[in-house]
Amino acid sequence: MRIFDPHIHMSSRTTDDYAAMFEAGVRAVVEPSFWLGQPRTSPESFIDHFDALLGWEPFRAAQYGIAHHCTLALNPKEANDPRCTPVLDLLPRYLLKDGVVAVGEIGYDTMTRAEDHALAAQLHLAAEHCLPALVHTPHRDKVAGLRRTLAVLRESALPVEHVVLDHLNETTVGEAANSGCWLGFSIYPETKMDEDRMIDILRLYGTERILVNSAADWGRSDPLKTRRVAEAMLAAGFGDDDVDQVLWRNPVAFFGISGRVELSVEETAATHHGNSILRGGG
Repeated sequence: MRIFDPHIHMSSRTTDDYAAMFEAGVRAVVEPSFWLGQPRTSPESFIDHFDALLGWEPFRAAQYGIAHHCTLALNPKEANDPRCTPVLDLLPRYLLKDGVVAVGEIGYDTMTRAEDHALAAQLHLAAEHCLPALVHTPHRDKVAGLRRTLAVLRESALPVEHVVLDHLNETTVGEAANSGCWLGFSIYPETKMDEDRMIDILRLYGTERILVNSAADWGRSDPLKTRRVAEAMLAAGFGDDDVDQVLWRNPVAFFGISGRVELSVEETAATHHGNSILRGGG
């Protein structure tokens, strides 16, 4: 079984997680840029974060036989902070880099006018750089947030088939499916979706244009949720090909729009064991 987790924040995870993910069949990931959990003091802090996603984290992942890609953006939670918005002027130089396979996460958190501006500006950047967009639908007022997202998307130059609407659930999947966008689901303990609910959605909507991710971060989360969905699919009567489509071919196809997906990672002797730099270099 091969698994591509299309949304996981590995900078928040340990090397033990990388080893467990490899054992579970994970061979590729996409890591969206992330908020810090506390307010940033300047836009320059994004530079360090972006550089780590393009340098250190791919190196760390490669030690465990996993191909690492990233998406970069001003995320919705920080779009309301005027200390952060200047990163919109820095983004174009980063969106040219090979490891960047989409603009994201973008979208809404509390649905403010500042978030309207950040979403529209970054959809424009995605279209300008021929990149797909990873769009965060809000955790509250989800239906209203989805509709507002689709309204902004319709005014942009980015084709709907180049957009994945993430963090969907039963209340939003119908309208999202009708939009022509890709459908993203986060399997996350206690919030978002779980394996059984995901199976119900797959039965109703099929396996095309669907991405399943763990969204694992520094909160209570599980980087093996993609594997658990695969096992639940097989137990529910889906075939191996269905699992491969949802958990491998779909993310490869969506992020492949960028022309930058690289899946050949040479496993090193550090796999399963770590090495001195990963155990403690400092």
